[in-house]
Amino acid sequence: MEQTKQRMTDQERITMVGNRARHDKYFYIMLQIIGVLGFLIIWQAAVIWGWVDSKILSSQTSVIQLFLVKLGDIAPDGATLGTNILSSLKVALSGFGLAILIGVPLGLLMGWYKGIDSFVRPIFEIVRPIPPVSWIPLTIVWMGIGLKAKAFIVFFAAFVPCVINAYTGIRQTSQVLINVARTCGASNFTVFCKIGIPSAMSMTFAGIRVALGNAWATLVAAEMLAASSGLGYMILMGRQFARPDIIILGIVVIGVIGVVFTSILGLVENKVLGWRKLG
Repeated sequence: MEQTKQRMTDQERITMVGNRARHDKYFYIMLQIIGVLGFLIIWQAAVIWGWVDSKILSSQTSVIQLFLVKLGDIAPDGATLGTNILSSLKVALSGFGLAILIGVPLGLLMGWYKGIDSFVRPIFEIVRPIPPVSWIPLTIVWMGIGLKAKAFIVFFAAFVPCVINAYTGIRQTSQVLINVARTCGASNFTVFCKIGIPSAMSMTFAGIRVALGNAWATLVAAEMLAASSGLGYMILMGRQFARPDIIILGIVVIGVIGVVFTSILGLVENKVLGWRKLG
């Protein structure tokens, strides 16, 4: 009888913990919604009530109207909103994808093999502190202002965090696991593939997240200096024509696309690192 009572108590406790977790989840979601709505309300009120000149900060309604207009109108930057988005996505995905394909394996190899680390590190340490934007003038001389040039600049912005985080992640691999694998007769390459790489994935995805933000920030700077289309170019045209609504629209679209890519990256991370939930 006492065991049955104790079992029921444990079940009730588990239920209470689950209900509290769901309650906390909904509470934080509501806080996020309230935060966003509060920001939008303050923004709209500041323009309507004249706290901020509409020539400096456009209202939300003006930005929404411009969004609908720019879907089919090329003025004043010479391209529709869809064309600008596709142009920026093409550049961002090219440079960002290349940075992942090269930076992550390089960081893993540098962190595992001392010979590769000794060979590559001096060059990497020279390139690492150079701001990606500083490559723009030289890149224009080499490649003009086309897709290759902008993708090359984005690549440099995303490359460094991919290398650093992959390197740091694999260097933190548990030495106990390495010793056990080697005791069982595993080769160094097998240990690298079966233990080192999985152990480094958490840090690697953190680096990819940083690289994604760097890629978008650098893309906008590159398009503002050397492009004929894209969201950054649209923002530049908004500045030249004194159109804050165009500038804000470009900023908002960049932010929304960033959220979408971050969400997709989170789903991929959960899929790849699903084994963490089993621990």
